Amino acid sequence: MPVRLTLVLCLLGCMGAWAAPQSQPKSKASSALPESNLENCLHGLSGCDVSSLSPNEIKQVAQVAAKRNLESCMEGSTLCDPTRLTQAEATAVQTARYRRNLEKCTTGSPTCEPLLLNPKDAETLHKISQGRNYTKCLDGSPTCDPTRLTPSEGKAVETASLRRNLDRCNQGSSNCDPLLLTPTEASAVRVGATRRNLQHCEDGLFSCDPTELTEAEAKAVRSTFERRNQASCRDGLASCQPLELRAADLNASKAGFRSRNVEACKSGLPACDPSLLTGPEMAAVTAAFQQRRSRLRSQSK
Repeated sequence: MPVRLTLVLCLLGCMGAWAAPQSQPKSKASSALPESNLENCLHGLSGCDVSSLSPNEIKQVAQVAAKRNLESCMEGSTLCDPTRLTQAEATAVQTARYRRNLEKCTTGSPTCEPLLLNPKDAETLHKISQGRNYTKCLDGSPTCDPTRLTPSEGKAVETASLRRNLDRCNQGSSNCDPLLLTPTEASAVRVGATRRNLQHCEDGLFSCDPTELTEAEAKAVRSTFERRNQASCRDGLASCQPLELRAADLNASKAGFRSRNVEACKSGLPACDPSLLTGPEMAAVTAAFQQRRSRLRSQSK
């Protein structure tokens, strides 16, 4: 009986050893440690657990955090906590802030706070602002404030405005205000407008106003139009207006019309009008089609 019991226990032990999972060596990936808690705290990451830091590590994290806060304050970042600055750091931050605000005011930034400037810089800023406004007024900018101009500046701005208006009038701009012109300027502008209108009429532009032409100008413009129309009809252009041709010009153009019609019929174009073909012309068209059919038959063989 003791021998049988011993055999049973040995068998159960062997079975347990065989069924137990064998331990496998840990892979490098599983054994690799994640980024240390100290590194998270030094970089200001959300995974930082300050309760796990040693006193020496807490000192390191505090020094890095103080440096990071100082940089944020120097840059004017919203992450700045001014209550953590030392007296010397606060002075440096105030100096940097003043310098940034002064630069904004000097460049005309809308975020400038002029009330933070000292009297000397405020006076300098006032002069810069006055000069900037004067330049805008001289250039005709809509942001010009004429109420800030001195009497001499106002006179210079008015002269520049009148000069710009004269230039617009001389160019025929719709923004011209003729009421601001002197009699001499108005006369010169009128001469320029008459000259431009004559040129537009000679070029056949829609901006031509024939009612502004003199009798001699109208006659010259009419001659120019007839020459242009005659050339268009002679060349078979779409701009040809045959009803505007004189009898002699129309007869001269008929030869061109007939020749182009014959060529269109020979080529089988939709512009062909067979009713205009004479007997010899119809024979020439027939011969052209026969030659084309013969050429196609020879190519197909």
